[in-house]
Amino acid sequence: MALPNLRDEIAHAAARMIAEDGLDYSTAKRKAVRQLLGQSALPRGDIMPDNSHIEAALREYLALYMGDTQPQRLRELREAALSLMDWLARFDPYLAGAVWNGTAGEHSEIVLQCFTDSAKDVAIFLLNAGVDFDTEERVGFTREVVEAMHFERLDEAVTVVVYDRDDLRGALKPGPDGRPERGDARAVQQLLEAAPDSADVT
Repeated sequence: MALPNLRDEIAHAAARMIAEDGLDYSTAKRKAVRQLLGQSALPRGDIMPDNSHIEAALREYLALYMGDTQPQRLRELREAALSLMDWLARFDPYLAGAVWNGTAGEHSEIVLQCFTDSAKDVAIFLLNAGVDFDTEERVGFTREVVEAMHFERLDEAVTVVVYDRDDLRGALKPGPDGRPERGDARAVQQLLEAAPDSADVT
């Protein structure tokens, strides 16, 4: 199979797994490779689709196979996200991930990025609110180690990633495709007020 075709095959297989099974991009990519090539190790880079390629395939899959249900599910998630952002307003929350960019589906979580002085303050806030949460360290978008907190709220899976307040300026720069990679409560409200078929972020 020619490289461009194989790259497309991997991207579309991964997109289906993300949409139907709720897998993250990395896991879906590995499973797609195993399914198509019968190997667990990822092949060389020129065969592998990047995340933007997979996102494009995911949008295509959602429109083709879930067009009658995905827009409503996306709206529900964005409404829940807006409520959560109001609840966490003191920590300057921004919506990111699939709920922000319009590719969220049945299994998607709400990812909020908070920009504040102390992750401990967020943890204390959650504890005082009676929220049972798990924590993990992950690499942030500026390559620093940040703390992520996972919990359920409003019957949705939520991840809150806590960044230093000074990281916000860099976070507001457009992504490689020129689109914003996160948005504040006002931006999310604007998405909700847009036409029902305007799921994508521009």
